[in-house]
Amino acid sequence: MYDVVLLALDDGPAGGCASTPRVPVLACRDALVAGGARVETITAFSDEDIDAALDKTDARLVVAAATDGQVRAVVRRMVRRYTPPPSTRPDSLPQDRTLPDLPPIGLLPMGDVELVTRLGLPSGPSDVAAAVLGGRTRRLDLLRNDGGSVTLHGALLGGAGDDGQAVPYAARVEVDDAVLTDGTEPLLATAVANADGYATVDDLPLVTRADPADGVLDVAVALPVTTRRWYGRREVRVEVRRAHGRAVAIHPFAEVPFVDDGVAGTLGRKRTWWMERGAWAVFTT
Repeated sequence: MYDVVLLALDDGPAGGCASTPRVPVLACRDALVAGGARVETITAFSDEDIDAALDKTDARLVVAAATDGQVRAVVRRMVRRYTPPPSTRPDSLPQDRTLPDLPPIGLLPMGDVELVTRLGLPSGPSDVAAAVLGGRTRRLDLLRNDGGSVTLHGALLGGAGDDGQAVPYAARVEVDDAVLTDGTEPLLATAVANADGYATVDDLPLVTRADPADGVLDVAVALPVTTRRWYGRREVRVEVRRAHGRAVAIHPFAEVPFVDDGVAGTLGRKRTWWMERGAWAVFTT
């Protein structure tokens, strides 16, 4: 018999899960109980509530989330909990990792959780329950950053004006030792991805073949390029430059809008993402 914690995320009136468990949560709970599990349902309104669920270390965890950002919030707290201080780094930790393997989680989508679709995970309450009880897991790469957070799916820098057109910005983008742009060119978008099909500009995919378990992150920048036709007319096309590696540093020269795992913000200073190979895991069929 397994102990299972069913953690429903709630971030306010516009958030994903109500304080009273919704139908998919109840259905998943019933399927878990029918499979022989002892289930505790917790609704989290804060980081402290998430931490309380993580305190139940012997239980398998199911996260009921409406967005990628809510899943990220749980994994971020897991990273905070399990990452050892540099002074006590265990000898068993691989050289390319700063944290041990995180415990697996089940994902119960309560809305548009793109991670579930991209990773091909079970989505129905009974299927999620069966995966958790079955115990089969899939390890995935995790991106940490020097802003103190994590990225599961991807981040996209760049914004649009009132006309819907991309607003150019300047930034230096380095992937390991390669410089994709030195900051002297106008950029339309920059993508840092760990899963496929993250974003497009003018119908051009920025990242086309990202693998969430290959141990590298994928980066792309889109910029306008002006060409002159033989008859003298100038045309502007979009050029996409791509690279992959273990780390990326992006240094915008002014504040730039960005979306990280679906969470919007602005970036006005240098930020570095680095790869934690196979650091987190999900229950799967």
